[in-house]
Amino acid sequence: MATTDSVSTTSSAMAGPPLDTIAHLIAGPRVDHILRRAAERRPTRTALRSPGGETSYAELDAAADAFAAGLRALTGRTGEVVALAMVLDPVFPRAFFGIARSGNVSALVNPLLPPERLAHVLRVSGARVAVVSPAMVPVLSAVRDRLGDLEHLVLTHREPDTAGEAAELPTVAELSQGAPAFTPPLEADDDEVACLQFTSGTTGAAKAVRLTHRNLTVNAAQTAYMHQVDEDSVLFNHLPTLHLMHVTVAATVGATHVLWPGADVAEAVTAADVARATHYYSLPMRLAKLACDPRLGELEAPALRAILSGGSALAPSAAGVLSQHFGVPVVQGYGLAETSPTTHLSDLDRPRPGSCGVLVPGGESRIVDPETRATLPVDAWGEIQVRGPQLMLGYLGRDLSHDVDADGWFSTGDIGYTEPTGHLFVVDRIKDVFKCDNWLVSPTEIERVLLRHRAVADCVVVDVPHELSGAVAHALVVPADASCTPRELMDFVNAEVAEYERLHHVALVESIPRSATGKVQRRELRDRHVRGLRTSDLNV
Repeated sequence: MATTDSVSTTSSAMAGPPLDTIAHLIAGPRVDHILRRAAERRPTRTALRSPGGETSYAELDAAADAFAAGLRALTGRTGEVVALAMVLDPVFPRAFFGIARSGNVSALVNPLLPPERLAHVLRVSGARVAVVSPAMVPVLSAVRDRLGDLEHLVLTHREPDTAGEAAELPTVAELSQGAPAFTPPLEADDDEVACLQFTSGTTGAAKAVRLTHRNLTVNAAQTAYMHQVDEDSVLFNHLPTLHLMHVTVAATVGATHVLWPGADVAEAVTAADVARATHYYSLPMRLAKLACDPRLGELEAPALRAILSGGSALAPSAAGVLSQHFGVPVVQGYGLAETSPTTHLSDLDRPRPGSCGVLVPGGESRIVDPETRATLPVDAWGEIQVRGPQLMLGYLGRDLSHDVDADGWFSTGDIGYTEPTGHLFVVDRIKDVFKCDNWLVSPTEIERVLLRHRAVADCVVVDVPHELSGAVAHALVVPADASCTPRELMDFVNAEVAEYERLHHVALVESIPRSATGKVQRRELRDRHVRGLRTSDLNV
């Protein structure tokens, strides 16, 4: 199966297998050609399944055609931005592929954002049209005066009790009916922008990433190859919001994509078993809950080939429990919004515990010194840089040269290292690591130790300024056991880590706020919880 093609015992510079390896999987030039190809090859195959029903590839392709026609009639031209803000909604694939087919650009918006951040991403995108659920209409109405470009709202569906402004808005189905026939041009530029994907915004205001048709078609093929997704695969999606990757990967090979919106982890596994799921996609938080759920022993999913985690790091202990129970690899990968999104994925035949995997075909990476930018040897910590055909066209409103160097390398802002085998290990965000006594400290590494303690349900580690050491580690912990004490946790961690990584303070909290994808706004938490701490409060 897939492994890193160029492996070095000295330099961290690595290259994945040649792109020709997956040439047979890449559709194009437009991303909607992925769907058209699947509909031609497997018209009756179930493309999408949700609690609301099933849709075949032929039906999904026809629905995308109809929405493309309706959208062209609404906007009157190409190149307009259409925002998609929905959770696990079966309307999403029809809308996304229809937008691409109409010659317009999707802006993928997280519907779970608070109103102020939602207004920011919509304003930055310049969206003229937004496709939203009825529940989002009041939220958008409250910030509509700040969205000068937004002219049209289209509903995903209409509830029986829909009233007020929402009752007057068209649905995707209604917009798709009766529009003049529309034939997309046969010729297309695969370097045109297909969608805007927003960064998470955990280290500043969210930026709009411009992804091309080529970015998306290539990365869908890269991911399908690495995850061993084929025409008989069933991808079970247990994420809180719909990620484009799963839509395009399934369509690339004509696989079935199952949406499961329920939050209960045991019920999700039962549903995956009923669906004969081969690939189970979820969040680290949900998989960690599943690993310690008392119902786990009763659950079966014999058709599974892999459990795949994304969004943030999965605790090795949870991965081990699930892998042993289900008898399949539990793996994670690495990527960013800027890379469509994946650059590294695990080899399912030879997974490396704790690793983010190896480079996808056509991808390259290296580890550089954060200050000198010199390429480091294998096993040395530094900033991860990547390049490849899935790398973005640039941020909206900013020249690519501002973020990608003359040789095509993009600096990810993540600290990590590469083993001689090509396996990548991500240590932390470069903005989150800190120096204690001039040693580089990773909060994530300390969190991994904390999570091994029986009484820790969740935790986050931040740095606290210290007049002698520069900064020291402070932990916020959600206890799973009422008898747990800060001193017990400090002793547990400090026996396992280097002296400069030692915890100097632990605060017990009821919860740790996270984004829908499980990410923590570490700096905000530090400012909120640690502002009042003085050096004299710390256990030095």
